[in-house]
Amino acid sequence: MTTDTSTSLLRFATAGSVDDGKSTLVGRLLHDSKSVLADQLEAVEHASRRRGQDAPDLALLTDGLRAEREQGITIDVAYRYFATARRRFILADTPGHVQYTRNMVTGASTAELAVVLVDARNGVVEQTRRHAAVAALLRVPHVVLAVNKMDLVDYAEPVFARIAEEFTSYAASLGVKDVVAVPISALAGDNVVEPSGHMDWYGGPTLLEHLETVPVGSDPSTEPARFPVQYVIRPQSQEHHDYRGYAGQLASGVLRVGDPVTVLPSGHTTTVAAIDALGVETELAWAPQSVTVRLADDLDISRGDLIASGSTALPSKDIEATVCHLNERPLHVGAKVLLKHTTRTVRALVKEISYRIDIDSLEQRSGAEGLNVNDIGHVVLRTAEPLALDPYRDNRRTGSFILIDPADGTTLTAGMAGEAFDTTPVSTIDASTEEDWV
Repeated sequence: MTTDTSTSLLRFATAGSVDDGKSTLVGRLLHDSKSVLADQLEAVEHASRRRGQDAPDLALLTDGLRAEREQGITIDVAYRYFATARRRFILADTPGHVQYTRNMVTGASTAELAVVLVDARNGVVEQTRRHAAVAALLRVPHVVLAVNKMDLVDYAEPVFARIAEEFTSYAASLGVKDVVAVPISALAGDNVVEPSGHMDWYGGPTLLEHLETVPVGSDPSTEPARFPVQYVIRPQSQEHHDYRGYAGQLASGVLRVGDPVTVLPSGHTTTVAAIDALGVETELAWAPQSVTVRLADDLDISRGDLIASGSTALPSKDIEATVCHLNERPLHVGAKVLLKHTTRTVRALVKEISYRIDIDSLEQRSGAEGLNVNDIGHVVLRTAEPLALDPYRDNRRTGSFILIDPADGTTLTAGMAGEAFDTTPVSTIDASTEEDWV
């Protein structure tokens, strides 16, 4: 794991039910960490005065859309970049309303930590469980439960303890391994950046302290190398007459000159002859570097192929996956779609919707003919060409994909190869028939 927090980057997402104070929390975090420019703060103060408020409404620092400010809710995902002396951050402030759950999937898809906010007066509600389930579904490794509005329950320790215990138990049932609970008041600033003087019974870190010190990243040398080919470089010039390089971004692991590799889906094997980074030869590359790889043999390789080392997934036309449907148009059995996996896009058919997951109870509702917007379910897909998807639990980059409407190019569904949660039983499929589409 990465331990040098002075130069590390933490991508994290925030989520919470409507009116739990999430935008206020993000605003407080930015304001108290001195990450707000003077003109931004002045604009917020001016907008707050126009609304008849005496103090600056810090929620306005993140609710940038006019509709968000008028309704007092977050609609779209707002990304904020800030830094402290100990770490750099990319924050994805995701909507809390149930109809925008799909936006949380977008914001949390690359996050290493999720902050789930709850109102101390209401405790764990259905949307809290939904956000915890999405974090578990996306294999976000760290979850923080921020119990907000502690000032409205007289900073009572039993209230915090009850909520923390309920949430931690639910998260554990989803397979979430690391949950930290922090009692806060975003409005008053308690335990957000500065320790609270009202909760001497709490001995843990403030929210920012935890964000600055939580271990992030992973050791690429422990992961199998996955290199999706983005572009084939053939200058065919007098100077580089025989040059053939494969450019892309290393999705995981480490590649070294001399490493044996397999090209998928063809299955051809060869070795790494050279690696070029920014025009300079190097002996090794590690994720997420963008490099050009040269191989010892001239193989038929094009955009969308995967250069891999170590154990590899067997390429297959039959894919089982957990999906979150993102589009207002339902996804039905028999739908013809495009499946985009890393740099490869192929035609696919929705053969089966095995079940829909009831996020509140985690029950599997079988017999679903379709998935509506925000629904999470399990599907079976048949692709026109074989794909090498790693299980999502093993590799978030090469285990994920999206489904696209072939008619207009809109994104329909976000998919994760394999089962949703560690507690979900594995099902079997019958892939004996081919469809006309594929």
